[in-house]
Amino acid sequence: MTAYRYKALNELGRTVKGVVEGDSERQVRTQLRGQKLRPLEVSEASSARSGSSGLQRFLLRPSMKAGELALVTRQLATLVASALPLDECLQAVAEQTRRPKTKAIFLQVRSRVAEGHTLAHAMGQFPQAFDEMYRSMVHAGEQAGRLAPVLEQLAEYTENRQYTAQKLQTAMIYPVVLVAVAVAVVAALMVFVVPELIGIFAHTQKQLPPLTRGLIATSDFMRHYGLYAVFIGLLVWVGFRRALQVPHVKLNWHKQLLKLPGLGSVLISVDTARFSSTLSILMASGVPLLDALRIAGEVMNNRILRRASSVVAEQVREGSSLHRALARESIFPPMMVHMVASGEASGELETMLSRSALNQERELEMKLAATMGLFEPMMVVIMGGLVLTIVLAILLPIFDLNTMVR
Repeated sequence: MTAYRYKALNELGRTVKGVVEGDSERQVRTQLRGQKLRPLEVSEASSARSGSSGLQRFLLRPSMKAGELALVTRQLATLVASALPLDECLQAVAEQTRRPKTKAIFLQVRSRVAEGHTLAHAMGQFPQAFDEMYRSMVHAGEQAGRLAPVLEQLAEYTENRQYTAQKLQTAMIYPVVLVAVAVAVVAALMVFVVPELIGIFAHTQKQLPPLTRGLIATSDFMRHYGLYAVFIGLLVWVGFRRALQVPHVKLNWHKQLLKLPGLGSVLISVDTARFSSTLSILMASGVPLLDALRIAGEVMNNRILRRASSVVAEQVREGSSLHRALARESIFPPMMVHMVASGEASGELETMLSRSALNQERELEMKLAATMGLFEPMMVVIMGGLVLTIVLAILLPIFDLNTMVR
């Protein structure tokens, strides 16, 4: 059976959309009429977008969010562990989800599995939904006959990644809101309040203090050219983003990011923790070390770290031990290298890699907590300094007028 997308009218004349399985388009239309729906459009889920433009296919290509992937992986692991046939497990997962795109993905995966393909091969048709690491672990689990435990590990891994990402996003909400409010308040003062207050000095012939003149010039610039400045800033940002699509530009940018005080260590902690946890789970699932190193390197965002992981993989291929190869690349944390050496010596490399990832995640949490603890009072001080500057620029001419009156 094949997954079909449909658009139909219900009894109230409203348009409804969904995904169903059927042997043919005609059979799907008959099935919809049996549900008191009037079919308008019926097409295969895999080819529904075939007539779309390249941009539309890019925007509408099937994918899943991290939280959704974690949930369906947990459901699939539970069903497979209960010894149900794999196609029935996939059918149940498809019925559980409410998102049409996700349902279409799992129905199409089920169709390919029912045709005799392996689960990893069927998931390979949707690389945007199931990345290479995910598919490699599923393949290793199928080859070893341990699909249920591997899916459990995948569920834990995706849930932990989602939890870490949520912590980072939550940690950034407050500073982003604080900066946005500070910028908005200062802009409102400069554009609406300062011109009205400074207007009282327009009739005086006395030269205003330098601080006041600077405030007036800044206010005039923001009132007359503020929108142009914002527009130019957006153009610069778009141009910068496009420039980052050039490989060597992106590589240089990532290299500079690692040199920034504070930020560089945070980026290294995030990527190396991701590298360690991915490598650990891949090796525990039976993926060969060289393949695991290649896949784990791809999950790192920073291109410098990704290039370092490629060098490590090449050195291991040539016969070097993993901890020696990591030690030659000074960018990996020393604690990680020592734990890998201990794991290789004791034969528990997967466990030590997992502990290394956990230690780095805890260290990252402490760094973020310390950074946020410093950022909040720093923003208060900066805001207070800006407001004090504006107030002084307004009060200095008033003090001069009082002196003249006396």
